[in-house]
Amino acid sequence: MEFYNIAENQSFNNWAYRYLTEIGVNNTLAVYANLGFVIVSISVFSWVCFYFTRKFLLGILYSLAKRTSTRFDDFLVANKVMMHVSRLVPYSIVINALPYILKDFENWIPFVRTLLELCLILLIVFIFRAFFKSCRDYLKTKVLFKDKPVDSYLQVVSLFMYSIAGIMIFSMVTGMSVKAFIAGLGAASAILMLIFKDTILGFVASVQVSTNDMVRIGDWIEMPKFGADGDVIEINLNTVKIQNWDKSITTIPTYYLISDSFRNWRGMHRFGGRRIKRAIHIKISSIHFVTEAEIEKLRNIQLLRPFIESRLHEIEEYNQENDIDTDIPLNGRRMTNVGLFRKYIEQYARHKKGINQEMTLMVRHLAPGEKGLPIELYMFTDKTVWVYFEGVMADIFDHMLAAVPYFNLEVFELPASDDLRNVRFPGGNPGKGA
Repeated sequence: MEFYNIAENQSFNNWAYRYLTEIGVNNTLAVYANLGFVIVSISVFSWVCFYFTRKFLLGILYSLAKRTSTRFDDFLVANKVMMHVSRLVPYSIVINALPYILKDFENWIPFVRTLLELCLILLIVFIFRAFFKSCRDYLKTKVLFKDKPVDSYLQVVSLFMYSIAGIMIFSMVTGMSVKAFIAGLGAASAILMLIFKDTILGFVASVQVSTNDMVRIGDWIEMPKFGADGDVIEINLNTVKIQNWDKSITTIPTYYLISDSFRNWRGMHRFGGRRIKRAIHIKISSIHFVTEAEIEKLRNIQLLRPFIESRLHEIEEYNQENDIDTDIPLNGRRMTNVGLFRKYIEQYARHKKGINQEMTLMVRHLAPGEKGLPIELYMFTDKTVWVYFEGVMADIFDHMLAAVPYFNLEVFELPASDDLRNVRFPGGNPGKGA
């Protein structure tokens, strides 16, 4: 049965057939051999065109990209956009040569053409994907987008691109129109929403996070529920990656950023001060009114001298005006050692390098408890760097703890084992069998 039709002219796609039939090769075999020869010839020619396109044209484009001042073309080269575009050259050759290649197999032309069109769609997807990646990398170099979830934007655009490509491929393979296919998707929307639930939630969350400026790349956030405490290093459509301070990585679904609470420390970095909020506990039994001898001794402290002199003058005027009997300490007004200590620490902090003097600064009493009287320092450092912050706070408390004995105060601490062993009991030592 003759299922092929050999042209009588001397076109390039049947000269091999004529030669093979002349040397006695079977007619059908000669047709397929001729087809194979033509396919190989077209493939070799297409590869040569692709090679020269990549070698010369892309070489020129790469050279120009290196000389320009903008970095966008460098990202185009790095993501192989031009490489994918160069593949259009052999594709154009094959699609235009298809009627000649399959001239003797005309029934194959629609199938092969459809297959090539599917390849073209995939090639266009690769080109746009590489182009969007280049846009993402370029935007990340800009200050305006440095802390924005650019990866989420890329994933959303890629999702729409893949959806369109998938619809086109399905329509071409099945012969169904795009309009009918989309109408069919409406009936299956419930199933699709179930399948793509996480993607839909992630998309909505990404939009809300970006619109409300809730989280940026580089923000320090805390989510104790997930054990996350560190810097945000990546925001995707479905997940947010957080590098904890121990360098481990915690991955959190993006939609949890809008459904759960978390703490963002961006405000601290923005205002340029990191809060010190720590207390020491003073033994209450060591608190007393200061005597004149103690006042004279404490007057020698330079940071405290102006306050003592001002307060003494104020107290003396008050007691004289109200005819106070100062023989009894409870009458009138007097200074206490813990009050002078609190004022000294405040003055020390106001003269301490590393403390932000423009923000709240105070040394206050908290409610007394079973561990004594807490004296809390509440202030801010002038830098937010963690190591710097810890160093400034340690310097203040080193000095504060060393200064306590000068005010005849004692720091409360629970008894250690040596303290208990040194306890003397009446009538002997129970630890030794007495």
